Amino acid sequence: MTDAAVSDRAKSGWALLFAAWLVALGASLVVLFVGEVMGQAPCNLCWFQRAFMFPLAIVLGVACLRTDLASWRYALPLAVAGLLVAGFHSLLYLGVIPERITPCSQGVSCTSADMTILSGLPLPLLALAAFGAIVVLLLITRARNFA
Repeated sequence: MTDAAVSDRAKSGWALLFAAWLVALGASLVVLFVGEVMGQAPCNLCWFQRAFMFPLAIVLGVACLRTDLASWRYALPLAVAGLLVAGFHSLLYLGVIPERITPCSQGVSCTSADMTILSGLPLPLLALAAFGAIVVLLLITRARNFA
């Protein structure tokens, strides 16, 4: 492989990492805004999602600074775990899974209109989309790193 091909692969890999970092940073800032500025207490499942999203913003930021194309190895488990929690939360939100536990008993329920952003987009579904986007970007980074 030529030096130009390696350079192009590194640039595209960095761009994918940067995009994943932007998603993680944006999601982290949105939930901080909702919690700190709007004063909405997160439910238990929202806390778990934050526990996976906040470290992703840091890990992916450092990976971008270092152009660490192997960072998918340690970022992907965080993103997949967050995706699973967000998926479960979204299924509860949509009523697909009957709510036998009460994850939204603390503070405002995630099903209320107060827990939406950008004209009615519910936070559980936005979290699912954010984690899903990060997982896809990291998997593409992995595929290009080994191609």
